[in-house]
Amino acid sequence: MTGKSFDPPITQISVEELAQKLASNDASIQLVDVREPQELAIASLERFVNLPLSEFVEWGDEVPTMFNPHAETLVLCHHGVRSAQMCQWLVAQGFTNVKNIAGGIDAYSLLVDPSVPQY
Repeated sequence: MTGKSFDPPITQISVEELAQKLASNDASIQLVDVREPQELAIASLERFVNLPLSEFVEWGDEVPTMFNPHAETLVLCHHGVRSAQMCQWLVAQGFTNVKNIAGGIDAYSLLVDPSVPQY
């Protein structure tokens, strides 16, 4: 073993692509925000379901009934690290169209909508 991960790479989308998808009002897209409630109090985007990673034991078993495993699922966090972890987990659960939002809400604030507060 070389110590390298053999997990398939997670597909990423840019915050600009996210903005286009949000503007399209496509109701079939599933939006998941894995940040903590105190982070959402500072900055959030509409239509995202909040599933804080720290509360995984509370919602982990419900994910298969909450979401369609074959629908496009976009995952957001502050910078893209926690959302990438969530993406890996969703893929392991059988989700087939999962995308990490590169740069997270921080990049969204910088590159798309400066009215979204940075923290």
